[in-house]
Amino acid sequence: MKVSGFTFVRNAVKYDYPIVEAITSVLSLVDEMVVAVGNSDDGTLEVIQNIGSPKIKIIETVWDESLREGGAILAVETDKAYAAVSPDADWAVYIQGDEIMHEDYLENVREAMQQYKYNPEVDGLLVKYRHFYGSYDYEGDATSWYRREIRIVRKRDDIYSYKDAQGFRKGENQKLQVKLVDAYMYHYGWVRDPRALQKKWENSYRYYKSDEWIQENVVQTELFDFSSIEPIKLFDGKHPRIMQPRIEAKNWNFDRDLSKKHYRMKDRFKLFVERLTGYRPFEYKNYRII
Repeated sequence: MKVSGFTFVRNAVKYDYPIVEAITSVLSLVDEMVVAVGNSDDGTLEVIQNIGSPKIKIIETVWDESLREGGAILAVETDKAYAAVSPDADWAVYIQGDEIMHEDYLENVREAMQQYKYNPEVDGLLVKYRHFYGSYDYEGDATSWYRREIRIVRKRDDIYSYKDAQGFRKGENQKLQVKLVDAYMYHYGWVRDPRALQKKWENSYRYYKSDEWIQENVVQTELFDFSSIEPIKLFDGKHPRIMQPRIEAKNWNFDRDLSKKHYRMKDRFKLFVERLTGYRPFEYKNYRII
């Protein structure tokens, strides 16, 4: 079985992405790792080069700054990396720059890839998510956080990144048929120095909105405001080993009075049903579980 990995990144240093940890977390699963490094001004290319793994295959890309609708540029860059994956790969493992595949689940992913290798009905594999917010001590506890996403796909010409790289589709906008794997991706997109997070947040609007809209609607400030959030809860598990140095180097404070979190009525209903049955009503699914 041949497995490739792929990802894209730009200005990871400036916006404090754990890209080295992200790539490293899946290196043991793959025979090659394609990294599409966009035109950066902060030494991101050198950071990727310094990982030093012979598995890493770097392609340098230039982001099309004219793509300003729906985050389409993120899917374009994902597709560039996916296109560079070896054509004889059986599977392609995708990871974004703020995601970590927990080492406890690597064997489950490997076994699933082997199990479904010869099943043509399976287009991809679905993994579960834990989303962290504010600090490494808190995780999302509302239905606005997505529970699952496709992170392993076949290497096929008809598969492509969807919308703002949220997931994948095939052919004429068809959802992929997938199998759910007992594996967790840890998402740290909302855990970083508040100064870097604010810069990242302001910059991200450039991939969705016009300069005029940004000027009228986005208040520029030094620190990200963590106050207006969906409910969160204390994290009682263990983080991936690869994240420990970053966790120990955390240099900002974040604390939350969890007694004051308020759920919307529809969230209360969804969470009640989910805890009772495992099913989440009205959940958006960019896939078909088979």
